Amino acid sequence: MLIDRLYRYPVKGLSPEHLDEVTLAAGEGLPGDRQFALAQGDTEFDEANPVWLHKTHFAMLARNARLALLHTGYDAHDKVLGIAAPGRPHFRARTDTEEGRAAIARYLADWLGPEARGVPRFVAAPGHMFSDHRNKVVSLINLASLHALERAMDRPLDPLRFRANVYFVGAPAWAENEWVGREIMLGAARLEVTKRIPRCPATEVNLQTGERDCNPPQALRAHFGHVDLGLFARVVEGGRIARGEAITLL
Repeated sequence: MLIDRLYRYPVKGLSPEHLDEVTLAAGEGLPGDRQFALAQGDTEFDEANPVWLHKTHFAMLARNARLALLHTGYDAHDKVLGIAAPGRPHFRARTDTEEGRAAIARYLADWLGPEARGVPRFVAAPGHMFSDHRNKVVSLINLASLHALERAMDRPLDPLRFRANVYFVGAPAWAENEWVGREIMLGAARLEVTKRIPRCPATEVNLQTGERDCNPPQALRAHFGHVDLGLFARVVEGGRIARGEAITLL
């Protein structure tokens, strides 16, 4: 089995960043993954004392399909987030100043319109990850399983609908569903597979149009008897991972 693609998502619910390689640390997710989020106005998130909150407290594709039309890029060196939206001038603001974060929150709230609850805040906290999982994890998808779903639905599906960190090849479809509780070597890192990933309405969104055009969770249940596609895994021993490197089941 081989790593085919690597991604991180600097802002929860927004664009992926393609990676060729990255170094994982024990107990952490991908560096910079889900580092920022737009907390809805009715969400109480203390940046000085961060705790995990359910994804419904934040802007996300499952409820905010219009986010798919935003193309973002994060410059980690200069701490600047850029956002391109259809029909609007390119937007840039710093993420490390109160003024910059407030400007980003205003921009995203305006884009969401009535879907923004109250006055949202663009938030981050050192060491915190806005993951859908309570613990810091890496997400993986077997592309053979995705292709099996495509055949069942008789349509192509952009793999990025499923917002995984690692997409891999070389395993039979659905073989990964038996890996829970086992360890894998992912490049030079060792991970424990902790859970299958149940899929939600975020996967219904066409990333090109921002419209909900199909229902992968429903198709998964109808054709395969479950709603799972992909795995969460905890990094046990850190190390470098890169595209083309091997994945070994221990």
